[in-house]
Amino acid sequence: MKLTLGFSPCPNDTFIFDALIHHKIDTEGLDFEVFYDDVETLNQKAFRGELDVTKLSYHAFAYVADKYVLLDSGSALGYGVGPMLISDVEISISDLKEGQIRNGKSEIRNPLIGIPGKYTTANFLLGYAFPNATNKVELVFSDIENAVLEGRVDVGLIIHENRFTYQDKGLKKILDLGDYWEKQTGCAIPLGGIVANRNLSLDVQHKLNRVLRKSVEFAFANPKSGLEFIRSHAQEMSEEVMYKHIELYVNKYSIDLGEEGRKAINLLFDTALANQTIPAIKEELFLTSLAH
Repeated sequence: MKLTLGFSPCPNDTFIFDALIHHKIDTEGLDFEVFYDDVETLNQKAFRGELDVTKLSYHAFAYVADKYVLLDSGSALGYGVGPMLISDVEISISDLKEGQIRNGKSEIRNPLIGIPGKYTTANFLLGYAFPNATNKVELVFSDIENAVLEGRVDVGLIIHENRFTYQDKGLKKILDLGDYWEKQTGCAIPLGGIVANRNLSLDVQHKLNRVLRKSVEFAFANPKSGLEFIRSHAQEMSEEVMYKHIELYVNKYSIDLGEEGRKAINLLFDTALANQTIPAIKEELFLTSLAH
């Protein structure tokens, strides 16, 4: 059985899916046609229900829970892994909370913020920490640092490997939004998950759940097995940065969400519902809560 599968070319995703798509494990008769896209493109494809299996932002998942169900494996949750707000000048958190930037004698009201997509979890966390920060422009995540440096935006919201590179470019951290969430909630931050289309039979959904877990476990047991595959999609990233990226986003929650992971996801959605930033969800989110 051939299924369409979407994930990002980032090292954490290629690390997780390498064994699955290259049949280094028993895929139980499943084969995959793979689409590599940035996370907001994957979110948009999920809105249209295009793929059988896909990575998406947890924020976006709230809008497609009627189309997709969450698998136990493959998620990116954790501590100290959140999106970061950066600028080329020192900016105080209190000023930004008021929706302004003061830099010496100049003042910018309603500063323009470059974000990696409206439906990214990063943008949800931005709104959670800074409700007044509403002047935003959507950019491909890899372009945000340069947009700040070139003055196209006043503030950048960075994700993925850019948290390892912004300082090298002379950019300054305003706030780690993941750290802010952790301090407010005591929970890990749910960034992205792997979902299966509800049109697939329950048997196939559970098969996907099993083989994805085996793929993650294989990657942990053989961390260099997918090196060439990971490198081929990692642009000009050094091997050191690639594996830093993997260590940051691939952890115990990637093998199995467990009760702790589910609690963090439910809290994210409960908070978003209370803030009226997502629609009400009627479906069961987690595959393992459904009868086989």
